Parts: sequence; structure tokens; C-alpha cells
Amino acid sequence: MSASRDILDRPAAGPDRTLRYGSEAEQVVDLWQAPGKSRGLVVVLHGGYWRARYDRGYTYSMCVALAAEGYTAATVEYRRAGQPGGGRPGTFEDVAAAVDLLAAQVREPTVLLGHSAGGHLAVWAALRDRVPAGGPGRLSAPPALAGAIALGGVLDLDAALDLNLDDGAAAEFLPDHSERVLAETDPVRLAAGGAGGRRLILLHGDADEQVPIALSRTFAAVSGADLRELPDIGHFEPVDPLSPAWPEVTRAVADVLG
Repeated sequence: MSASRDILDRPAAGPDRTLRYGSEAEQVVDLWQAPGKSRGLVVVLHGGYWRARYDRGYTYSMCVALAAEGYTAATVEYRRAGQPGGGRPGTFEDVAAAVDLLAAQVREPTVLLGHSAGGHLAVWAALRDRVPAGGPGRLSAPPALAGAIALGGVLDLDAALDLNLDDGAAAEFLPDHSERVLAETDPVRLAAGGAGGRRLILLHGDADEQVPIALSRTFAAVSGADLRELPDIGHFEPVDPLSPAWPEVTRAVADVLG
């Protein structure tokens, strides 16, 4: 296990409070408060290739570090593949409901920060007004967000399917990956023609063996998102506050929130 991969099991202080956005066990959001006046809200969406065996626990260290930097930090749990209601539409409805609840209750300038599959969900949530009518989580107007940041994000579902990433994780998450479904869920399709002025930053290590950097390059080419390639950085360093990649994450947060 690499020094940064141990973030998956590293203990960290628990949240100051927990909110519920639904009645299911997974429909919760944990929050950490900044010690003084908050610089804004950072909503963290965990990865794990959308699978049930990975949960928000590994993001606690991130949230503690973000709170110490002066931000209100929140980490969202959501129903995942292998759980009742996980996949489409449930996972998307959960993320949308959690983000909407935080917007209503916290009322601070907000950035979504997603890792791996959570990067997919963060960028998707920032583009919810592009979801076709009838699709899960659709908004009629752009969401009230300062922007979104993807860390090693699975931003190209065609590539994730074609490359059979993580032994078929995308097909497990979306058993029906017809063009209609991908039009609702694939960031590359939602951002076609540009991101419409919204701030999207992509951080991706060129040594990432779990999610190839080519997925972020494709999304950046389509959307005009700000892609910041991280030399000699793998998949887990960006979510580890002890890693050399972490200052790039906090810089991206500050760039979005000001």
C-alpha cells in the first residue's frame, strides 16, 4: 500500500454534526465547521467506482484539513451500486438532494469537490441543468454553485466502459448504458459545446493507474474546463492532506471560492 493509499483506512476526527436528506441509511451528510468565519462551503463527494464497499469514511481527513483551512466542509453519502436504490436514478437523486439541502441550510458560496467516481458526480451535479427533461436530478436553471473540482475524475463514461475500468465498474453502476441514459449521466455529453461559464477545475495525476488521465483530457477538450495535470502523482495523493499534491487541491478550492 502506498503512503497515500493508506488514506482509505486512516482515522480522523468525526463531524461536528450530521444532516439527513432522506429516510434511507445512506442518505446523510456530515459537516465540519471552520474555527472562525467560514471562507465558503466545500462539498466532498467520495469515490470508489460507485460501489457499495467504499464509503465516505476516507474523506474525513480531507474535511478536517479543509475546516482547518477555514472552510465549512461536508461529505455526502449516497446509495451505491450493490445497494437497494443505488445506480440510476437513485445515486443521482441522492447527490442532487444532498446538494440542494446544503444550499438551503448552509447558505455559503459552494464548491463541489469530488474524487474518482465522486469527481464524476461532482461535475454531473454542476451540470444538472443540462440533464434532459425527465432525467434524474434535473434543474431548470444552472445550480447556485461557485464551481466544481474533480480529483482524478471518471469524467468520460464511454472510456470507462470501453476500457472496462476496475473490472467493469461503469457497467455495474449503469447496467443500461444506452445513449438515452448516457445523455443524462455522462459529463462529456452534458458539457458538449462548453461549460456555459461555470468554473470547473480538474486535477489529475499523470501517474494515476486507477483512472487514466486521458479521461480528464477528453473532458477538458470538450468543455473548456481548467485541467491541471500533476506530474508523478497517482490516484490517492490528491485526497491525502499529507501528500505533496494537497496544496494543489487547496489552491483549486481557493481559486473557485476566492
